[in-house]
Amino acid sequence: MNDFLDLFISYLSVERGLSGNTQEAYSRDLSRYLDFLEKQGCRAPGEVKSSDVALFLGWLKNEGIAPRSRARCLSSIRMFHKFLMVESYTDSNPASIIEAPRTLHKLPEFLTSPEVDQLFAACIGPNGENVRDLAMLELLYATGLRVSELVNLKLREVNLDSGYLMTLGKGNKERLVPIGESACRKVSEYLAEVRHRQDNSGRNIHLFLSRLGDAMSRQAFWNIIKKRSLIAGIYKNISPHTLRHSFATHLLENGADLRSVQIMLGHADLSSTQIYTHVTRERLKRLHQQIHPRG
Repeated sequence: MNDFLDLFISYLSVERGLSGNTQEAYSRDLSRYLDFLEKQGCRAPGEVKSSDVALFLGWLKNEGIAPRSRARCLSSIRMFHKFLMVESYTDSNPASIIEAPRTLHKLPEFLTSPEVDQLFAACIGPNGENVRDLAMLELLYATGLRVSELVNLKLREVNLDSGYLMTLGKGNKERLVPIGESACRKVSEYLAEVRHRQDNSGRNIHLFLSRLGDAMSRQAFWNIIKKRSLIAGIYKNISPHTLRHSFATHLLENGADLRSVQIMLGHADLSSTQIYTHVTRERLKRLHQQIHPRG
């Protein structure tokens, strides 16, 4: 069965254009699933029954796997068996009738506007790392980019004169995103004062670089945002995605329409963006309870 997994991952890369991180997620879910099937004695796609898929989900539950992770795993399994059907390796999808585990819709964590200011203030200072970190944080908050989109930005994809950048999102889809004056200024300062010292040869095509002149990694930026949030005295569980959530929440709170926010975030489906309307409603509810005399 693992031979079919290799074919499926190749399909995700070549036909669907999914990122390496997404391919790895599918591979992890399905490797565990296929190991379970092997122990059940299933050696070929046509031997897998719906009861086998249900048994696997039950096993995940007993292992303490959260409903959200089990639902994601079932989604991977459905797509895998659909691929096997399309490629004529089997004539049925045993996962199609299995109901997904119910998940609680957890509202995304975001920073308030004063907390964003605190985070930026934690980068104030003349040294190169401060200038670079502030430019990265300002740009992330101004555009709502995913962390992978931020660290993979190329110099040629950013036009500070027009105030726009071009990014390649999920499914290799390009989108044009406005930057904003404050972020433009900070990125300009980084380019003028710091970046040329990090890339003496002038050959690195990436916008943001490490001290050694290499392209910034996701993990390195994760460490930057953790470090800056501690300096700022913000004790929320902050990740790079927190600034993306803050970007969307603050836009909606200030009157942006949902469709525009969807385009800027690069969401394929409007339902993915609608979670932020729940965030703003919950915040209004809390404010009402705190402020209203009979709240």
